[in-house]
Amino acid sequence: MATPPSSTLLLTRDQVLRALRQLDQNGPQMPLSTVYDLVYQGRRYAPRQVAQLAYQLATGQPQAKWPLRAGAPTNQVLEALDFTIATKRPSLENSPLLDGDVTAQQQAEGLYTGSPRETAPAKKARTKTASADAAAAAGTGEMVAIELAEAQEPATAYERPTPTPYTPEMARAELFLTDEELTAAQAALARRRNLLLQGPPGTGKTYLARRLAWLAQGSTDTARVELVQFHPSYSYEDFVQGFRPDSQGGFRLRDGLLVEFCRRASREPEQPYFLLIDELNRGNVARIFGELLLLLEADKRGPAHAVRLPYAPVGSPPFFVPENVFVIGTMNLADRSLAPLDYALRRRFAFVQLRPEFGEPLRALLAAHGVPGALTQLLTTRLLDLNQTIADDPELGPDFCVGHSYFCQPPTNPAEAPEWLRLILAQEIGPLLDDYWLDQPAKATQQKKKLLAGL
Repeated sequence: MATPPSSTLLLTRDQVLRALRQLDQNGPQMPLSTVYDLVYQGRRYAPRQVAQLAYQLATGQPQAKWPLRAGAPTNQVLEALDFTIATKRPSLENSPLLDGDVTAQQQAEGLYTGSPRETAPAKKARTKTASADAAAAAGTGEMVAIELAEAQEPATAYERPTPTPYTPEMARAELFLTDEELTAAQAALARRRNLLLQGPPGTGKTYLARRLAWLAQGSTDTARVELVQFHPSYSYEDFVQGFRPDSQGGFRLRDGLLVEFCRRASREPEQPYFLLIDELNRGNVARIFGELLLLLEADKRGPAHAVRLPYAPVGSPPFFVPENVFVIGTMNLADRSLAPLDYALRRRFAFVQLRPEFGEPLRALLAAHGVPGALTQLLTTRLLDLNQTIADDPELGPDFCVGHSYFCQPPTNPAEAPEWLRLILAQEIGPLLDDYWLDQPAKATQQKKKLLAGL
């Protein structure tokens, strides 16, 4: 049979992914004669075995024969679909170090390849596609979707909202920034590709990060925007790549969020992709970033600057950050437990400072929601006075000022506005002041009385 002129005439990436899932459920055995491995998410498969099953799924014919020879012809089709083909892993069958212990051989191979030689039978599926028989009868070749019980989650939780256009005019209407400040932030992101929004808590850093991404792509499409929050337990293995537990009690090599995100971005080089890192400085940034510290440089993007990841299997392609990836981080400078960023990381970002805004933008927002003007005047006057006290305190300073986001969602009923304001000041701002002046309780009490006087 003649080789088709294009891999697209044979398979699609989705069909290959279905084949891999089915092989995982059946507990695949790696043929001894395999010279090459298909490496996907830390697991290894025989390329022609994968292609054979995917071809049967594509044609809807269980007896269909894959038309290409093993080796380069099959590998080229799979590589064109963005799968990694590597030389065969080292064999552990006759290792003298294992001294014929078959159980130890299988455990060692499972640790190395992320695919145990014998897997437990697939657990009873929680759901099946009801129209499977109808689809097969129609000759569509669609594989019945079977979700394992431990992996089943509500599908509605992952439905993306319908994208809508997002314009500069819309951004100006909901951001507490001047035109000059917004333009400067956009220019910094375009120039450095990496932007850090820093400021006191409640100044809308994450809110602005998401809207900068929307502005750059011209819509609220979330398919090319990924949000992650760093924390003290977040690690390189979570973010880049590492061995993680599986449902059988073993460990498998898995790509982290960054690698998966960059892989998606590389498939659409003409579209911008945005990685939003909330609370960036709450994690051990140098350890989490690893090779990203080098690859973040605006002039170190693309395959020409790729590096090999420490956990990557032999023969796997090196990793790089595509040129269409933009990183926007946020930093809260008021947390005493956080260490400052080192200079190597700072050099790779542009910085934008956000500040509390209790001027005209907030007044206009509250007026649009029917909040009485006298109450708005009381709110802004008292918060400006409080922030001045905080900024003048030598043990605190401007980074500890109270942000405006506490007051950006007033009640729909204007009559409820006084009680709404009183509760925010008593239940949210008050405890924050108790923490600020933990060693000076009298000062905290004095400031709380000023805030709540007459409410």
